[in-house]
This record gives sequence, C-alpha cells and structure tokens, in this order.
Amino acid sequence: MLFKMLKKDIAQKKTITATLFIFITLSSLLVANGTHMMMELTHSMNSLFTKSNAPHFVQMHTGELDENAIDNFASRKAQVKDHQLVQMVNIDGLNLTLGDNPTPETSGIMDHYFVKQNHNFDYLLNLKNEIIQVSRGEIAVPVYFMQQYNLNIGDKIRIDDSPFDMDFTIVDFVRDVQMNPSIIHSKRFVVNDDDLDMLNKNVGETEYMVEFQLTDVSKLSEFRNAYQAADLPQQGPNIDYPLFKTLHALTDGVVAAVILFVSVLLTLIAMLCIRFIMLTTLEEDYREIGIMKAIGIGQKDIKKMYLAKYIVLAALASGTGFLISLFLNDLFTANIQLYLGTAEKSVLHYMVPFIAVLVTFLTVLLYCMFILRRFNKLTAVEALHSGYMGEEANVSRKSLSLSKSKYFSAPVFLGWQDVFGRFKMYSLLFFVFFVCSFMIIVPVNFLNTVQSPDFIKYMGIEQSDIRIDLQQSDNTMEQFNHMLAHIQNDEDIEQFSPLITSQFKVINSDGAEENITVESGDFSIFPLDYLEGGPPLREQEIALSYLNGQELEKSAGDRLHLIINGREQEMIVSGIYQDVTNGGRTAKALIPFNPDTVLWYEVSVDVKSPIRTGEKLDEYAQLFHPAKVTDLQSYLAETFGNTIEQLRLLTLLTIAIAVGVALLITSLFLKMVMAKDDTQIAIMKSIGFSFKDIRAQYVTKTLLVLGIGITVGMIVANTIGQSVVSFLLSLMGAPEISFVIDPVQAYILCPLILMMVVTIATLMGTVSIKKSSIAELDAE
Repeated sequence: MLFKMLKKDIAQKKTITATLFIFITLSSLLVANGTHMMMELTHSMNSLFTKSNAPHFVQMHTGELDENAIDNFASRKAQVKDHQLVQMVNIDGLNLTLGDNPTPETSGIMDHYFVKQNHNFDYLLNLKNEIIQVSRGEIAVPVYFMQQYNLNIGDKIRIDDSPFDMDFTIVDFVRDVQMNPSIIHSKRFVVNDDDLDMLNKNVGETEYMVEFQLTDVSKLSEFRNAYQAADLPQQGPNIDYPLFKTLHALTDGVVAAVILFVSVLLTLIAMLCIRFIMLTTLEEDYREIGIMKAIGIGQKDIKKMYLAKYIVLAALASGTGFLISLFLNDLFTANIQLYLGTAEKSVLHYMVPFIAVLVTFLTVLLYCMFILRRFNKLTAVEALHSGYMGEEANVSRKSLSLSKSKYFSAPVFLGWQDVFGRFKMYSLLFFVFFVCSFMIIVPVNFLNTVQSPDFIKYMGIEQSDIRIDLQQSDNTMEQFNHMLAHIQNDEDIEQFSPLITSQFKVINSDGAEENITVESGDFSIFPLDYLEGGPPLREQEIALSYLNGQELEKSAGDRLHLIINGREQEMIVSGIYQDVTNGGRTAKALIPFNPDTVLWYEVSVDVKSPIRTGEKLDEYAQLFHPAKVTDLQSYLAETFGNTIEQLRLLTLLTIAIAVGVALLITSLFLKMVMAKDDTQIAIMKSIGFSFKDIRAQYVTKTLLVLGIGITVGMIVANTIGQSVVSFLLSLMGAPEISFVIDPVQAYILCPLILMMVVTIATLMGTVSIKKSSIAELDAE
C-alpha cells in the first residue's frame, strides 16, 4: 500500500520530485568530491613527504661556507638524525631556454637551480613518485614549468652563456617536496653529477642548502634557535617542515573548502524546498488527514506515510550523488595528482566521503521529521472543520490599493501586492535567489581580487609600475649602486624606492634569539595598507607582518628588541601589515641593513608615462642583467598563476550551478504557486484579464523577489563573503582582504544573467495559464 501511494505521488509531481532529486544529488556530489579532495590532498602530501624523505629544517645560503663547522654542529646535537649540504647552480634566465620557447627566461621571477639527486634524504621524485636518476645530457624539469610551457619528454633545454653552451634532453619531470608550489619562487632541475660539475665550472652562481632531519619534529623551534645562535651559514632564508606542508596545501585546500561550502548552501536550498513542498502537500491533504485520524489511523503511521517519500528520495539522490562523485574524483583532484602524485587508496578514501554524504542524507531526514511535528498539534475535528493549515498570509488591502496607484499598471501592481501580502510563501524564492547571487558574486569578486594589481599589497610589496629584484652575490652591491645611479638620472622615472633585505636577530617571547628578515629603506614613497598603525618613520620603529606579529605576540605600539651591530636595541612596532610571501614572516624598518646577512635587493619604480612601462621593462632588463625586471601583473601571474586558474574553473562551476538552481527553483515554485492560485487565475480571466496581463503579474513577482534577493546577496557577499575569504587567507598572512569589485561584472552582468534565466523560467512556467478557466473549475 505504501509503495503504491509513493508511486502515485511521484507520478503526480514529477517536476517537483525531479527538482528535489537534482538538488540533493548535487549537494551529495559536491560534499563527496570536496571531502575526497581533502583526503586526497592529505594522503598524497603525506606520501610525497614520506617518499621524498623530506627535511625538517633548511637554511639557504649564498657565499662561502665551512662544511666542517656544520658537521661539528650536527654531531653535537642529539636531536639531529641526519644532515646534508646541497650544492645548487643558479642559472640566470637570460641563459636558459625551455623547450620550443623562442626566447630565454628573461622576464621570469623564478630562480632556476640545477642540482644533482640527493643521497641521504630530500629526494627529488618523478611523476611516479620514484627517485629520479638521470644520465649525462639528460634533465628532469620541475612540474611547474611542464605545466606553464606544455613541455614533454624529449623536448630540449638549452643553456647558453657564450662561449659556453650545453643542451639537455627532458627525460622526466620533478616533484619537489620543497619547491613545488608556484608561490615559491625557486625551482630545482635535476641533472647528472658530471653535468652539474661542468655547469658549476662554467656558468651561474653557486648557492647552498644546509638541510637537517630531526629525531623529534616537535623540537624544531628549539633546534632553529640553536642553529641561529651558532656561527653557521645563514645568508639566506630558512624554511621548515610545517611551512612546506602549509604551502603545498593552500591552493587545493582553499578550492576544496569552497566546494564544501557550496554543497552546504545547496543542502539548505533543498531543505527549504522540502519544507515548502511538504507544507503545500499537507495543506492539500488536510481534510484527508483529518479523516484518517477520525477513523483511527495513528499519528505515527500518518507521519510515516508522508516521510516515506522523502526517505526514499533523499536516499536515492544521496546514493546517486556519491556514485557519480566516484567517476568525477580524478577531475576534481587533477591538480593534486599532478603536483603531489596519487597515494595508495585506503578504505578511508571512500569511507569519509560516504560518511559526509550520509550526514547530508540524515540532515534532510531530520529536517523532514521536524516539519512533520505540526501533526502533534492537529486534531481530527480541527482538520475537518477548517480544511487548511493556516500557512496563507493575509494580504493587507488597506496598505495596497489599486485605485491609488498612479505609476503601475494593474498587472504589475497586483504582482507587487501579492509578493508583500504573501511574503512568507515567497521567502523560499527570496532565499534561493539570495544564495544564487552570493554563490556567483563571491567567487567572481575573489577572482578579480587575486588577478588585480592591487593584490600586491597583500604580499607585503609596494605597488609600483616596475619591480626590480637582485639576488645577493659577490658583486651585487656594486651592481645595485650602478642601477640606482642610472634610475636617478633617468628623466622618464617619476619616483623610485630602493630596499635591501637582510637578517637580524630578534628576542622572541621566550627570551631566545631568532632570525628575522627585515627590509631596510624608505617606506613612505610607496606606502602599504596597514592592519594596525602605519609605516616606520623613525629609525627606532619597525613594522611587522601579520604572522610575525602573531608569533612574537606584538601589536602596534608594543616594543621588541633587535640585535643591531652586536648590541641589543629597543624598537617600537609602528604597524602590522599583510604579507603572503616568504612564509608571511617579514618586517620593515629604517635601520641600516646588515651587510653580512643581505638576502636580496629590490627597487620599486614608477614611470612618468604609463604607456612607456613596457619599453622601460625591456630597457632595464638588458641594462641591469642579471636583475629580474617585471611589472606587477607579471609578478602576480607567475606567483599565483596556478591558483588563479583553479579559481577561474571554480568560478565557472559555481556560476553554472547557481544559474541551474535559479532556473529549477523558479520553475518548481511557479508550478506550485499557480496550482494554489488556479481559482484566482480563472476568475481574473473571466473578468477580462488577458493571458499577457496575468503572465506579467508572475514575471513581476519573480523579478521583484529576485531584485530583493540580489540586493541582499550583494551586501552579504561584500561583508560576510569577504570575511570568509579573509579567514582562509589569514593562514597565509593576509587576514583582511578587501574585494576588488568590477562593477560591470558584479552589478550588471551577474544580475543580468540571473534576470534572464528567471524571466525565461517564468515565461515558460506560465504557459499553462492558457488552460485555466471558470468552466474547468465548475466541471471539477
């Protein structure tokens, strides 16, 4: 009997049932894929770190070093499990040509390090996560460049530094546990030991990485302090195991989090649809429910009859979503598989997404049971006497009078009157339109923000037309001074600001010394936006990046102590700024740079005539070689290119889902409302309202609700949505993001897309009005 009732109900309400099925399926699909992405990211990252035998602490160094001093330090430290010295040859982009690219890597910001395979740990892996081995003349290229230039096995890599030149054949691609992510501006190429010796003698600059593995990673902070306190190589940044993991997880982790968020929104929409459908169904069956109660059918049995449909529907939809997700997993995890590889599948890979889908199913089921609580207040006498549930809102005739309306036609006015008179009923449509606009606007605004040159301010970098970077080497100071002299005498230059980054010792909250990376220069020429306070204006002031402020437990106005020229000096924190580069841990001050620990030099330049920026880029790239000369747009593209591509795909996906949701819900809602209004429609037709007049009422209703939903969606997207994005980026060091809004996209194109879809759905959904008439009602 129950099966027959269920079959009959589905047959009578095919569109409604199909729409609900699609929503629950989509929600289950996304929650399954989102959780699977999280699982794949975690397991693949752990597998990469295990197979590569990742280091726990790495100190980069430029210049001479004493290997015996490193060995002696390691032998004295019980927590050191193993250590090694990695030699790298930094090849300038001007001397490097990748594949069929017709020009060398002159404008790139990446450092190209040529290395040999390590013997103890920190293995460089191929696309099968196996340790790479290459013969003479062969090379393994980082995955980043494979993706950027569409490189293939057999392509050539050429190094040309006249009179020396050397060709390599690509035989593999590198997964690097340290330098995989695009946000890291260094990449390692693997060559044969003999080839590396040849390169070291003829081309490039030699740099080093001093690497350690510890017996207990929890002692990492203690070990770092000990290393930094010792007289050991430190002319370069240091990075550690937790930072490696954070940088690897950021891009795909954010994408997975957004997918899960969208799935939650779809579940909420599905639940609201279920509420509307169930209440409408109960209202239609109110007298029948009263009769069933009167003849002795129990309340629990009646609930089961109504609940059965939604249990079956939710179970089938959830199961379908989960099964489809199994076929789409590779699509969602393609970037993870490329950069991290694929870990061996365990039961958890399937159990966690299944449990997530089960939670979605149980949430829908519990919500249905919650709605059916109104049976508890219903008696057979009340049902038989009243015949309705009392969900209809009373329209206030006093406040809305057609006779007093001077600006609207009758159909438009009646549409407005119905929306405000029955707004409780239209709240479902409002919420759906609000969520759809939110789903579209937040990704669009976030994508525009990351692509905008203004995003540079979240990288702790001054906004200028041109940025020039120069790595520390033997004669860099001489090159830097020559560069400044030329720029100062260049009449095309509006203003410029030279900055030198070096390392100092700071006294941390535990009273121990640790390294801090400090930029020295004048920060009033190209000012940053500060979360607290402002730039350092006096020599005893220092500005900290957000993450440095968190770790040192300092805010604007607090004091800290730097070791400058061997003496402890008190500094006042002038401000806190956002920075997602160098692990988010930097500082800015007016103090003289430390010549013994200089890391790099940079110059920010503004050109008088912006149209000449391209010319200046080419001119300075040739004049100031080997400095890296870029505009900020190129700098952003290279740093976040992969992230931007992921966000672009995610934005298109959410727009497609939002448009589909708006189309389906509008059609579903109109079908149900018009069924409720059938008598009213027939009466209007009998007193002279044409088909176009009545259709205009429903177009007015849906567009009015859409307008309110879009308005609220925009407000929430630019407040709560902005806060959600800020929370995600706070993990990188940028806790206060301000959306860069393209008014044409956000305020014209996106609303216009929704308006077109909703209008089309309304026009298609109101075709059935032609069939409604008084004669048919009398016949019924």
